[in-house]
Amino acid sequence: MPTFTALFTTTRAMISDPKLPFAGESTSVGERKSSAEQSSAVVAMPAPVSRRAPSVARVWLRRIGVLLFVFLCATLGVMLMILPWRPEWSDNPLLLPYPELRAIVGSGFARGVSTGLGVLNVWIGFWEAIRYQEEE
Repeated sequence: MPTFTALFTTTRAMISDPKLPFAGESTSVGERKSSAEQSSAVVAMPAPVSRRAPSVARVWLRRIGVLLFVFLCATLGVMLMILPWRPEWSDNPLLLPYPELRAIVGSGFARGVSTGLGVLNVWIGFWEAIRYQEEE
């Protein structure tokens, strides 16, 4: 009958390195392999596969895409920050037949929401520009 110490050391040896493959032969709980036998059971891992470098065209397409995204976000953001405070926002000919909608759009709340969305849009554009990294 195996002692507690033998069981504990066998269990600790089994869970000490979970990446070791299972032994081909089964052993009883009381038996313990020597460290030379355990190290011979280690299978060499294949070398990591290196990724190919992206082509020049793909790098420039990504750069142009990020630049256009940043430009679009900044332009829309500035328009959403400035336009609600101009007279054209509430004196819009499309809103003249609808006085209730004109009052809602002309309220300070709607103008503030639009300005907040503009600030958020500018923030997202500049965040993408700062966070941009080339693929290696």
